[in-house]
Amino acid sequence: MKNKLYIVTLILGLIILSCASKKTDIPQKANLTSTSNDTVKIANKDLEYEVIIIDPGFNFWLNSMAYPRGFYTQSYLENKNRLYINEWNNRFLQPQRYSRNLYEMSIDYDPNINYGYEVNYLIYNYMIFFQNNYHQKLLSYVPLR
Repeated sequence: MKNKLYIVTLILGLIILSCASKKTDIPQKANLTSTSNDTVKIANKDLEYEVIIIDPGFNFWLNSMAYPRGFYTQSYLENKNRLYINEWNNRFLQPQRYSRNLYEMSIDYDPNINYGYEVNYLIYNYMIFFQNNYHQKLLSYVPLR
């Protein structure tokens, strides 16, 4: 009887321990802040640039759907961003054809400037979010992530 009670207690203890949540620390990224209204802002005072992304749902999408940082190389992100931003700016210049509600402003992106991984990562992921969320196709293929 003691053996059965010991085994049942051990099994219940293991079940309780396995159901307990684990606390993990999530490292904060430098120069990245998330504020209310789903705004993502990156700034670099040395290069004098600032990226502000204000779009409902982007921050949630970035944290839940986007591939993690480090998945893509910086050169891949830069090449994709150059293509996406060229098409974005072309659409911005054609308000009679493309909605000003979607393409409100042009994006000043110089491929000769090294903006760093974080900026390129966020711009790339915003372009993917934008295409999926607003049913736009900036290039021939729209990734689902």
